Amino acid sequence: RSFYDQKILRKAFGRWKEWWTVCRERKLSLRAENHYRHFLCGLILRAWRAHVCQQQGERNKYCVAESHAKKQKLLRTWQCWLVYVDVQRTKRGMQSVALAFRERSCLRVAWAVWRRQHYQKCTGHQMNILALQHWAQSLQFRAWLQWRELYLYCQNEKQKETRAVTHHGHWELRRCLAAWLGYLNLHRGKKHQNELAREFQRSRTLRRCFCDWRLLLECKRRIRAHQRDLEKQAARIALWRVFAHWKHYVVLCVEESQQRELAEEHYRQHLLVRALSCVGWKGLW
Repeated sequence: RSFYDQKILRKAFGRWKEWWTVCRERKLSLRAENHYRHFLCGLILRAWRAHVCQQQGERNKYCVAESHAKKQKLLRTWQCWLVYVDVQRTKRGMQSVALAFRERSCLRVAWAVWRRQHYQKCTGHQMNILALQHWAQSLQFRAWLQWRELYLYCQNEKQKETRAVTHHGHWELRRCLAAWLGYLNLHRGKKHQNELAREFQRSRTLRRCFCDWRLLLECKRRIRAHQRDLEKQAARIALWRVFAHWKHYVVLCVEESQQRELAEEHYRQHLLVRALSCVGWKGLW
């Protein structure tokens, strides 16, 4: 009975040992899976953090470049506007000087004509006075008529000259106004063309940047998909290796347990044979 109890205890201990090894292997496999999951999560987190830092750096560089480009465009526009203002001031000064010179020249010509006519009038008046003194009263009336005609002629000439001067001034003002309006229309056309060119350049730049960004995004998506496929394939290979090792270990454990059972059975039969042989010899004695 003690031998039977010992055998039962050994058998129970062997079963408990097998169950304990199986539980231990299960715990080790679970710990290995958890460790592998944590390791994969750490790798993904580090890669995501590096990607976020790179994206933020590129975004900061793009903002700095865009602000620099805006400042450069504003500086160029300000320089062009300063040059244009200087040119306009110079042109206005030259135009005012030309007009003043024109007015002075016109006044000089008119003053010379008037002086000549006044001298002629003075000489004619003196001649008329001398003629009136020397001629008789019969010729005084005829001389006065001639002087009156000459005076009327001088007045008509003076009025014609004043009208000609005013007409010339109006014509000059009209010509200057027409030239200024033509220049203003030309400047407006150039300004409109420059605005259209800037708008076209801005839209073209935005379109090109958007195309580059879309191509870069597609490339990044493809790289991410390829990385996911590689990670999945690596996880499958690792799981297949772990499963193969575990299967081989289970096969070894089963073979070892079968050998132990065979050894225990052989040992039990050997003890039984020895016990029977001892009992047979005691009976003979």
